[in-house]
Amino acid sequence: MFVEAIERVDPFVRPILSIVRRYGSSEVIPACSTMFFVNEQACAVTCKHVAEQLISSDTIHQNYIQFQGERRSIPRDKNQTRRQEDLENKYNLRRESIIRIKNQFVNSVDQFSEITYHLHPTQDLAVIQFKGYSQIKYNACAVFLRDSSKIKQGRSLCRLGYPFPEFTNYRFNPELDDIEWTADGRSNTPRFPIDGIVTRLRAENGEIVGVEMSTPGLRGQSGGPLFDTSGIIYGMQSSTRHLHLGFDIEDRDVIVNGRQTRVSNYPFLNVGQCVHVDIIKKFLRDLRIKYYEE
Repeated sequence: MFVEAIERVDPFVRPILSIVRRYGSSEVIPACSTMFFVNEQACAVTCKHVAEQLISSDTIHQNYIQFQGERRSIPRDKNQTRRQEDLENKYNLRRESIIRIKNQFVNSVDQFSEITYHLHPTQDLAVIQFKGYSQIKYNACAVFLRDSSKIKQGRSLCRLGYPFPEFTNYRFNPELDDIEWTADGRSNTPRFPIDGIVTRLRAENGEIVGVEMSTPGLRGQSGGPLFDTSGIIYGMQSSTRHLHLGFDIEDRDVIVNGRQTRVSNYPFLNVGQCVHVDIIKKFLRDLRIKYYEE
């Protein structure tokens, strides 16, 4: 049903690849998110929570650098451990604290000298503007739905994004005590669509702001487009909500692989939450950013 639509949408949807390191660990954790371009001036739409993570990358790194600088000055005596614990508290560092995030914008622009982020004041929506580029590397632009009255319960729609990070072009450099991108390894990750039907529209203060889908948005699809069979954009994947179904099972004996086993089950329905197309278009108009609609 969505074969041709995916081919129409894919040229302007791009992954944001990230690598993450936690305090006290040399493990490199790969992650993905999604954005899609709305015009030929390197302006892309994504989620606000994605943009906030991109913005925080430098702040997180500077916090750790300052911590390292003070840690090197701690005397090696019987109070060394206590002083380091005090320093960790000062810089809010715990075992699971993120100390480094690096990002790549794959096949978006050839280069950039600056990125401007515009964060929506109330919704999980942001616009990214790349500046200082010489060439764009995406091949089309999003076309938004003009008549949003077409978004009704039961309409089948699809989302596209990058929920399963399979890129491998990274490593931990022990000499630098840092994570880094490498020239070898896989530098891309596969796209992944998921369809569903519109279940409800979400309103705030009398205004429709969201579209609920019968299937979840997958981790990594945040910032990806919601579109119909023609590839027209109806919204943007934002989050997943977990609705308790009330079909709970407490300590029931069942047969599993020929053996009696006691199980409990608390089922939930995972539904996708998408930012409504009218919210996206209004934000772009407020920013005086060009976009297309049909």
